[in-house]
Amino acid sequence: MTAKADNRDTSKPMDHPRIPPGLSLPRCIVIIPAHNESGDIAFVIGEIKKYSNFPVVVVDDASTDDTITLAREAGAVVVPLAVQLGAWGATQAGLRYALKYDYAYAITMDADGQHLAESLPELLLPIINKEADVTIGACTRRGSRSRKVAWMLMKRVSGLRLEDLTSGFRVYDRRAIRRLAAWQATLLEYQDVGVLAMLQASGVRIKDVEVDMLPRRSGISRVFYSWASVFYYMSYTLLLGFTKRGMTHHQSN
Repeated sequence: MTAKADNRDTSKPMDHPRIPPGLSLPRCIVIIPAHNESGDIAFVIGEIKKYSNFPVVVVDDASTDDTITLAREAGAVVVPLAVQLGAWGATQAGLRYALKYDYAYAITMDADGQHLAESLPELLLPIINKEADVTIGACTRRGSRSRKVAWMLMKRVSGLRLEDLTSGFRVYDRRAIRRLAAWQATLLEYQDVGVLAMLQASGVRIKDVEVDMLPRRSGISRVFYSWASVFYYMSYTLLLGFTKRGMTHHQSN
């Protein structure tokens, strides 16, 4: 499949300022779940390193291409999975890695180039200012009309009031990492309604932060790759949202 072009102006050299020290977070790691992303993974890691000094961990979800080799050559630590767990399973493996190695914060980003590393300061600021425990990079302008209808249905059924339920561009604090690394979160299949409802029920403060996103540079969505997958996803998510609605149990720190 032909890669989609990055539409930003590259006619002149760009400055790539790193995150100012005052906007940085100690013991913070970037987690990238990846499955067969050899076309984009080096670019994504390179962009993160232009804008931050955070260590990057790629959780390879049983890729059959050169994702592992290219990620390592780009400077990332690679955690290879023996079997394919899906995007959420790979993300959770990364959060468990962060917990094991005593990271206080974890940033999750997609491997397909949609999430812009230059938006990291905007995502970090509410965490640094203690305004939120989790931030979500929301891009409500993206997606078709059908996707926006799906968002509306998911919000109504689940009771969640966040703007972009499906964005994987997030920052989690230690409490959220611990909650999502627990066995209960292993039962989830996607990172959106179930994960957010679990965090909200635990008393975690979640904040949307409006950011820009690019189209996928190459490949296809791991969720919306066929009408059958879309039907399964929507059925699963709406049922889960309905069962999670109104959860009030709060976990202690």
